[in-house]
Amino acid sequence: MTTSTPATPAAPATPPSFAFPAERGGCPFDPAPVYEQARKEQPTCLVSLWDGSRTWLVTRHEDVRTVLGDRRFSADATNPGFPFLSAGRRELATRSPSFIRMDDPEHAHLRRMLTGDFIVKRVEALRPRVQEVVDDFLDRMTKDRTSADLVSEFALPVPSLVICLLLGVPYEDHDLFQRCSAVLLDSRSTADQTRRASDELVGYLEHLAGEKEHSPDEAIISRLVARGELSRQEVARMSLLLLVAGHETTANMTALSTLALLRNPDQLARLRAEPQLIKGAVEELLRYLSVVQAGVTRVAVETVELGGHTIRAGEGVVCLLSTANRDEGVFGTPDDLDVARDARRHVAFGFGVHQCLGQPLARLELQIALETLLRRLPGLRLAVPFEEIEFRPDMAVYGVKALPVTW
Repeated sequence: MTTSTPATPAAPATPPSFAFPAERGGCPFDPAPVYEQARKEQPTCLVSLWDGSRTWLVTRHEDVRTVLGDRRFSADATNPGFPFLSAGRRELATRSPSFIRMDDPEHAHLRRMLTGDFIVKRVEALRPRVQEVVDDFLDRMTKDRTSADLVSEFALPVPSLVICLLLGVPYEDHDLFQRCSAVLLDSRSTADQTRRASDELVGYLEHLAGEKEHSPDEAIISRLVARGELSRQEVARMSLLLLVAGHETTANMTALSTLALLRNPDQLARLRAEPQLIKGAVEELLRYLSVVQAGVTRVAVETVELGGHTIRAGEGVVCLLSTANRDEGVFGTPDDLDVARDARRHVAFGFGVHQCLGQPLARLELQIALETLLRRLPGLRLAVPFEEIEFRPDMAVYGVKALPVTW
Protein backbone atom coordinates (compact mmCIF):
# COMPACT_ATOMS: atom_id res chain seq x y z
CA MET A 1 0.00 0.00 0.00
CA THR A 2 1.39 3.38 -0.90
CA THR A 3 0.53 6.74 0.53
CA SER A 4 0.68 10.03 -1.25
CA THR A 5 1.70 13.35 0.13
CA PRO A 6 -1.04 15.99 -0.15
CA ALA A 7 -0.19 18.56 -2.75
CA THR A 8 0.52 22.08 -1.67
CA PRO A 9 -2.65 24.11 -2.32
CA ALA A 10 -2.34 26.15 -5.47
CA ALA A 11 -1.72 29.84 -4.90
CA PRO A 12 -4.21 32.24 -6.43
CA ALA A 13 -3.09 33.91 -9.64
CA THR A 14 -3.58 37.33 -8.07
CA PRO A 15 -3.31 37.21 -4.26
CA PRO A 16 -5.66 39.51 -2.35
CA SER A 17 -4.26 42.90 -1.46
CA PHE A 18 -3.65 43.48 2.25
CA ALA A 19 -3.00 46.74 4.08
CA PHE A 20 -0.68 46.83 7.10
CA PRO A 21 -2.14 47.94 9.39
CA ALA A 22 -5.71 47.23 8.25
CA GLU A 23 -8.93 48.92 9.30
CA ARG A 24 -10.28 47.84 12.68
CA GLY A 25 -13.83 46.59 13.17
CA GLY A 26 -16.54 47.35 15.70
CA CYS A 27 -14.34 46.73 18.74
CA PRO A 28 -11.18 48.88 18.62
CA PHE A 29 -9.33 46.43 20.86
CA ASP A 30 -9.73 43.51 18.46
CA PRO A 31 -7.47 42.71 15.47
CA ALA A 32 -8.67 43.91 12.08
CA PRO A 33 -11.52 41.66 10.85
CA VAL A 34 -9.65 40.89 7.62
CA TYR A 35 -6.74 39.56 9.69
CA GLU A 36 -9.00 37.41 11.85
CA GLN A 37 -10.75 36.07 8.77
CA ALA A 38 -7.39 35.05 7.35
CA ARG A 39 -6.43 33.25 10.57
CA LYS A 40 -9.67 31.27 10.60
CA GLU A 41 -9.90 30.50 6.88
CA GLN A 42 -6.36 30.62 5.44
CA PRO A 43 -3.88 30.91 8.31
CA THR A 44 -0.93 30.80 5.89
CA CYS A 45 -1.68 32.47 2.58
CA LEU A 46 -0.18 34.60 -0.17
CA VAL A 47 -1.15 38.29 -0.23
CA SER A 48 -0.18 41.37 -2.24
CA LEU A 49 1.51 44.37 -0.63
CA TRP A 50 1.25 48.10 -1.39
CA ASP A 51 3.94 47.89 -4.10
CA GLY A 52 2.41 44.88 -5.86
CA SER A 53 4.92 42.40 -4.43
CA ARG A 54 3.75 39.09 -2.98
CA THR A 55 4.39 37.85 0.52
CA TRP A 56 3.12 35.13 2.81
CA LEU A 57 0.76 36.12 5.62
CA VAL A 58 1.10 34.00 8.77
CA THR A 59 -1.57 34.42 11.44
CA ARG A 60 -1.70 31.38 13.76
CA HIS A 61 0.17 31.32 17.08
CA GLU A 62 2.11 28.13 16.35
CA ASP A 63 3.14 29.24 12.87
CA VAL A 64 4.15 32.74 14.00
CA ARG A 65 6.40 31.24 16.66
CA THR A 66 7.83 28.82 14.10
CA VAL A 67 8.79 31.59 11.68
CA LEU A 68 10.22 33.90 14.35
CA GLY A 69 12.17 31.08 15.97
CA ASP A 70 13.56 29.50 12.79
CA ARG A 71 16.89 30.83 11.44
CA ARG A 72 15.82 29.86 7.94
CA PHE A 73 13.74 33.03 8.06
CA SER A 74 15.95 36.11 7.96
CA ALA A 75 15.43 39.52 9.59
CA ASP A 76 17.99 41.12 7.26
CA ALA A 77 16.16 43.68 5.13
CA THR A 78 18.92 43.63 2.50
CA ASN A 79 18.06 40.06 1.49
CA PRO A 80 16.25 39.77 -1.87
CA GLY A 81 12.52 39.32 -1.40
CA PHE A 82 12.33 40.96 2.01
CA PRO A 83 8.79 42.38 2.43
CA PHE A 84 8.31 46.05 3.29
CA LEU A 85 4.91 47.15 4.55
CA SER A 86 5.17 50.71 3.20
CA ALA A 87 7.59 52.99 1.40
CA GLY A 88 8.48 54.58 4.73
CA ARG A 89 9.21 51.22 6.37
CA ARG A 90 11.48 50.29 3.47
CA GLU A 91 13.37 53.57 3.80
CA LEU A 92 13.84 53.15 7.55
CA ALA A 93 14.93 49.50 7.34
CA THR A 94 17.50 50.14 4.63
CA ARG A 95 18.72 53.64 5.51
CA SER A 96 19.17 53.39 9.28
CA PRO A 97 19.34 49.65 9.99
CA SER A 98 19.80 48.58 13.59
CA PHE A 99 20.73 45.17 14.95
CA ILE A 100 17.10 43.99 14.75
CA ARG A 101 17.54 44.08 10.97
CA MET A 102 20.58 41.80 11.11
CA ASP A 103 21.04 38.07 11.51
CA ASP A 104 23.51 36.29 13.75
CA PRO A 105 26.42 36.54 14.32
CA GLU A 106 26.26 40.34 13.70
CA HIS A 107 22.92 40.61 15.47
CA ALA A 108 24.09 38.67 18.52
CA HIS A 109 27.35 40.65 18.75
CA LEU A 110 25.58 44.03 18.83
CA ARG A 111 22.71 42.85 21.00
CA ARG A 112 25.14 41.57 23.66
CA MET A 113 26.41 45.14 24.06
CA LEU A 114 23.00 46.01 25.51
CA THR A 115 21.79 42.78 27.10
CA GLY A 116 23.22 43.58 30.51
CA ASP A 117 21.21 46.79 30.74
CA PHE A 118 17.91 44.97 30.27
CA ILE A 119 18.28 41.73 32.21
CA VAL A 120 15.51 41.24 34.75
CA LYS A 121 17.76 41.72 37.78
CA ARG A 122 19.16 45.03 36.49
CA VAL A 123 15.73 46.31 35.51
CA GLU A 124 14.16 45.27 38.81
CA ALA A 125 16.75 47.42 40.58
CA LEU A 126 15.18 50.39 38.78
CA ARG A 127 11.79 49.82 40.44
CA PRO A 128 12.20 52.53 43.12
CA ARG A 129 13.33 55.11 40.54
CA VAL A 130 10.50 54.25 38.13
CA GLN A 131 8.04 54.46 41.02
CA GLU A 132 9.34 57.96 41.77
CA VAL A 133 8.86 58.99 38.14
CA VAL A 134 5.31 57.60 38.09
CA ASP A 135 4.37 59.28 41.36
CA ASP A 136 5.87 62.58 40.24
CA PHE A 137 3.91 62.75 36.98
CA LEU A 138 0.75 61.59 38.73
CA ASP A 139 1.24 64.34 41.35
CA ARG A 140 1.53 66.93 38.58
CA MET A 141 -1.48 65.56 36.72
CA THR A 142 -3.78 65.60 39.74
CA LYS A 143 -2.63 68.79 41.48
CA ASP A 144 -5.64 71.08 41.99
CA ARG A 145 -7.54 69.30 39.19
CA THR A 146 -10.03 66.50 38.68
CA SER A 147 -9.50 65.84 34.96
CA ALA A 148 -6.63 65.52 32.47
CA ASP A 149 -5.44 63.90 29.26
CA LEU A 150 -3.84 60.68 30.44
CA VAL A 151 -1.73 60.36 27.29
CA SER A 152 0.08 63.70 27.27
CA GLU A 153 0.33 64.09 31.04
CA PHE A 154 1.11 60.56 32.20
CA ALA A 155 1.29 57.67 29.72
CA LEU A 156 3.76 59.39 27.35
CA PRO A 157 6.08 61.32 29.70
CA VAL A 158 6.69 58.41 32.11
CA PRO A 159 8.43 56.01 29.66
CA SER A 160 9.99 58.95 27.81
CA LEU A 161 11.76 60.14 30.94
CA VAL A 162 12.78 56.62 31.95
CA ILE A 163 14.38 55.80 28.58
CA CYS A 164 16.09 59.20 28.55
CA LEU A 165 17.61 58.44 31.95
CA LEU A 166 18.83 55.02 30.78
CA LEU A 167 20.28 56.30 27.51
CA GLY A 168 21.67 59.57 28.81
CA VAL A 169 19.45 61.68 26.52
CA PRO A 170 18.39 65.10 27.87
CA TYR A 171 14.65 64.87 28.59
CA GLU A 172 14.22 68.51 27.62
CA ASP A 173 14.74 67.36 24.01
CA HIS A 174 11.75 65.01 24.17
CA ASP A 175 9.70 67.11 21.75
CA LEU A 176 12.27 66.42 19.03
CA PHE A 177 12.40 62.65 19.39
CA GLN A 178 8.66 62.31 19.92
CA ARG A 179 8.02 64.31 16.73
CA CYS A 180 10.49 62.20 14.74
CA SER A 181 9.15 58.98 16.25
CA ALA A 182 5.63 59.85 15.14
CA VAL A 183 6.84 60.09 11.53
CA LEU A 184 8.90 56.90 11.69
CA LEU A 185 5.98 54.87 13.05
CA ASP A 186 3.27 56.25 10.76
CA SER A 187 2.40 53.82 7.96
CA ARG A 188 1.35 56.81 5.81
CA SER A 189 4.80 58.44 5.92
CA THR A 190 6.50 58.69 2.55
CA ALA A 191 10.06 57.59 1.95
CA ASP A 192 11.14 61.24 1.93
CA GLN A 193 9.37 62.04 5.20
CA THR A 194 10.88 58.96 6.82
CA ARG A 195 14.34 59.83 5.49
CA ARG A 196 14.21 63.35 6.90
CA ALA A 197 12.93 62.22 10.31
CA SER A 198 15.51 59.44 10.50
CA ASP A 199 18.36 61.72 9.47
CA GLU A 200 17.32 64.36 11.99
CA LEU A 201 17.15 61.90 14.86
CA VAL A 202 20.35 60.04 13.89
CA GLY A 203 22.14 63.38 13.53
CA TYR A 204 20.97 64.46 16.97
CA LEU A 205 22.13 61.19 18.53
CA GLU A 206 25.46 61.29 16.68
CA HIS A 207 26.11 64.74 18.10
CA LEU A 208 25.17 63.49 21.55
CA ALA A 209 27.54 60.52 21.18
CA GLY A 210 30.32 62.97 20.32
CA GLU A 211 29.60 64.95 23.48
CA LYS A 212 29.82 61.76 25.55
CA GLU A 213 33.39 61.25 24.33
CA HIS A 214 34.40 64.39 26.23
CA SER A 215 31.83 64.27 29.06
CA PRO A 216 31.13 60.59 29.79
CA ASP A 217 28.47 59.40 32.22
CA GLU A 218 27.11 56.03 33.36
CA ALA A 219 24.26 55.86 30.82
CA ILE A 220 24.01 53.52 27.81
CA ILE A 221 25.13 55.87 25.02
CA SER A 222 28.24 56.90 26.92
CA ARG A 223 29.16 53.27 27.60
CA LEU A 224 28.65 52.31 23.96
CA VAL A 225 30.96 55.15 22.95
CA ALA A 226 33.56 54.13 25.54
CA ARG A 227 33.74 50.58 24.16
CA GLY A 228 35.48 51.97 21.08
CA GLU A 229 33.97 49.30 18.80
CA LEU A 230 31.32 51.42 17.11
CA SER A 231 31.34 54.59 15.07
CA ARG A 232 29.23 57.51 16.25
CA GLN A 233 26.68 56.69 13.56
CA GLU A 234 26.46 53.06 14.69
CA VAL A 235 25.94 54.22 18.27
CA ALA A 236 23.27 56.62 17.02
CA ARG A 237 21.41 53.89 15.10
CA MET A 238 21.35 51.58 18.12
CA SER A 239 20.21 54.45 20.31
CA LEU A 240 17.47 55.45 17.85
CA LEU A 241 15.91 52.00 18.16
CA LEU A 242 15.97 52.12 21.96
CA LEU A 243 14.74 55.69 22.14
CA VAL A 244 11.78 55.21 19.78
CA ALA A 245 10.73 51.77 20.97
CA GLY A 246 11.46 52.63 24.60
CA HIS A 247 8.77 55.25 24.89
CA GLU A 248 6.25 54.68 22.09
CA THR A 249 5.26 51.10 22.88
CA THR A 250 4.96 51.54 26.65
CA ALA A 251 3.17 54.88 26.32
CA ASN A 252 0.55 53.41 24.02
CA MET A 253 0.20 50.29 26.15
CA THR A 254 -0.33 52.34 29.32
CA ALA A 255 -3.12 54.47 27.85
CA LEU A 256 -4.76 51.64 25.92
CA SER A 257 -4.60 49.30 28.93
CA THR A 258 -6.28 51.91 31.11
CA LEU A 259 -9.02 52.34 28.52
CA ALA A 260 -9.51 48.57 28.17
CA LEU A 261 -9.88 48.21 31.94
CA LEU A 262 -12.37 51.09 32.10
CA ARG A 263 -14.38 49.33 29.37
CA ASN A 264 -14.28 46.08 31.37
CA PRO A 265 -15.39 47.23 34.83
CA ASP A 266 -15.59 43.70 36.22
CA GLN A 267 -11.91 43.16 35.40
CA LEU A 268 -11.00 46.59 36.74
CA ALA A 269 -12.81 45.86 40.01
CA ARG A 270 -11.08 42.50 40.36
CA LEU A 271 -7.65 44.03 39.76
CA ARG A 272 -8.32 46.70 42.38
CA ALA A 273 -9.53 44.07 44.86
CA GLU A 274 -6.60 41.73 44.13
CA PRO A 275 -3.58 43.93 43.35
CA GLN A 276 -1.35 40.86 43.50
CA LEU A 277 -2.74 40.03 40.05
CA ILE A 278 -0.98 43.03 38.45
CA LYS A 279 1.95 41.11 36.95
CA GLY A 280 -0.30 38.56 35.29
CA ALA A 281 -2.77 41.27 34.29
CA VAL A 282 0.00 43.10 32.40
CA GLU A 283 0.75 39.91 30.43
CA GLU A 284 -2.95 39.55 29.64
CA LEU A 285 -3.20 43.17 28.50
CA LEU A 286 -0.12 42.69 26.31
CA ARG A 287 -1.82 39.68 24.73
CA TYR A 288 -5.26 41.23 24.44
CA LEU A 289 -4.13 44.56 22.97
CA SER A 290 -1.05 43.54 20.90
CA VAL A 291 -0.12 47.15 20.12
CA VAL A 292 2.51 46.19 17.52
CA GLN A 293 -0.21 45.88 14.91
CA ALA A 294 1.47 46.06 11.51
CA GLY A 295 3.20 42.69 11.54
CA VAL A 296 6.76 41.37 11.93
CA THR A 297 8.55 40.77 8.64
CA ARG A 298 10.98 38.06 7.56
CA VAL A 299 12.25 36.49 4.33
CA ALA A 300 12.97 32.81 3.78
CA VAL A 301 16.59 32.03 2.99
CA GLU A 302 15.85 28.31 2.53
CA THR A 303 12.78 26.43 1.39
CA VAL A 304 10.49 25.73 4.36
CA GLU A 305 7.22 23.83 4.73
CA LEU A 306 4.75 25.78 6.85
CA GLY A 307 1.04 25.34 7.41
CA GLY A 308 0.68 23.00 4.46
CA HIS A 309 2.47 25.36 2.09
CA THR A 310 5.95 25.52 0.63
CA ILE A 311 7.66 28.83 1.30
CA ARG A 312 10.61 29.09 -1.02
CA ALA A 313 13.90 30.91 -0.50
CA GLY A 314 13.49 34.57 -1.40
CA GLU A 315 9.80 34.73 -0.45
CA GLY A 316 8.74 37.19 2.23
CA VAL A 317 6.65 36.49 5.32
CA VAL A 318 4.53 38.82 7.46
CA CYS A 319 3.74 37.48 10.94
CA LEU A 320 0.72 39.00 12.68
CA LEU A 321 1.23 39.11 16.45
CA SER A 322 -2.31 40.36 17.05
CA THR A 323 -4.01 37.31 15.54
CA ALA A 324 -1.51 34.91 17.09
CA ASN A 325 -2.46 36.35 20.47
CA ARG A 326 -6.15 35.74 19.73
CA ASP A 327 -5.70 32.09 18.71
CA GLU A 328 -8.43 30.13 20.48
CA GLY A 329 -6.34 27.00 20.22
CA VAL A 330 -3.88 28.55 22.69
CA PHE A 331 -5.93 31.04 24.68
CA GLY A 332 -9.43 29.92 25.64
CA THR A 333 -12.04 32.66 24.95
CA PRO A 334 -9.28 34.84 23.46
CA ASP A 335 -11.54 37.82 22.77
CA ASP A 336 -12.27 38.23 26.49
CA LEU A 337 -10.05 40.31 28.76
CA ASP A 338 -9.31 38.19 31.84
CA VAL A 339 -6.81 39.68 34.31
CA ALA A 340 -6.45 36.27 36.01
CA ARG A 341 -5.57 34.44 32.80
CA ASP A 342 -2.18 32.77 32.39
CA ALA A 343 -1.18 34.62 29.22
CA ARG A 344 2.55 33.98 29.37
CA ARG A 345 2.63 32.30 25.96
CA HIS A 346 1.69 35.52 24.18
CA VAL A 347 3.95 36.87 21.45
CA ALA A 348 3.42 40.59 22.02
CA PHE A 349 7.20 41.01 22.29
CA GLY A 350 7.89 38.71 19.37
CA PHE A 351 9.66 35.38 19.71
CA GLY A 352 13.08 33.87 19.16
CA VAL A 353 16.46 35.58 19.13
CA HIS A 354 15.02 38.88 17.89
CA GLN A 355 12.32 39.24 20.52
CA CYS A 356 12.13 42.64 22.19
CA LEU A 357 15.29 43.42 24.15
CA GLY A 358 13.51 45.91 26.41
CA GLN A 359 10.60 43.73 27.47
CA PRO A 360 11.67 43.52 31.15
CA LEU A 361 11.65 47.33 31.31
CA ALA A 362 8.28 47.57 29.54
CA ARG A 363 6.78 45.07 31.99
CA LEU A 364 8.17 46.95 34.99
CA GLU A 365 6.87 50.31 33.76
CA LEU A 366 3.42 48.93 32.99
CA GLN A 367 3.14 47.16 36.34
CA ILE A 368 4.06 50.29 38.27
CA ALA A 369 2.08 52.73 36.14
CA LEU A 370 -1.16 50.73 36.17
CA GLU A 371 -0.97 49.68 39.83
CA THR A 372 -0.26 53.26 40.97
CA LEU A 373 -2.93 54.76 38.73
CA LEU A 374 -5.64 52.40 39.97
CA ARG A 375 -4.58 52.70 43.60
CA ARG A 376 -4.32 56.47 43.74
CA LEU A 377 -7.36 57.26 41.58
CA PRO A 378 -10.17 54.95 42.73
CA GLY A 379 -12.73 57.12 40.94
CA LEU A 380 -10.94 57.10 37.59
CA ARG A 381 -13.34 57.19 34.63
CA LEU A 382 -13.63 58.55 31.11
CA ALA A 383 -14.34 62.26 30.82
CA VAL A 384 -15.95 61.87 27.37
CA PRO A 385 -18.13 59.18 25.78
CA PHE A 386 -16.14 56.17 24.63
CA GLU A 387 -17.28 56.82 21.06
CA GLU A 388 -15.37 60.12 21.07
CA ILE A 389 -11.99 58.52 21.79
CA GLU A 390 -9.71 58.81 18.73
CA PHE A 391 -7.52 55.81 18.01
CA ARG A 392 -4.32 55.63 15.95
CA PRO A 393 -5.12 53.04 13.27
CA ASP A 394 -2.35 54.13 10.90
CA MET A 395 0.53 53.76 13.33
CA ALA A 396 2.82 50.74 13.56
CA VAL A 397 2.21 50.93 17.32
CA TYR A 398 -1.51 51.11 18.09
CA GLY A 399 -2.94 53.44 20.68
CA VAL A 400 -5.13 56.47 21.31
CA LYS A 401 -4.39 60.08 20.39
CA ALA A 402 -5.68 61.35 23.74
CA LEU A 403 -7.47 59.87 26.72
CA PRO A 404 -9.55 62.44 28.62
CA VAL A 405 -10.20 61.11 32.13
CA THR A 406 -11.62 62.41 35.37
CA TRP A 407 -11.55 61.16 38.95
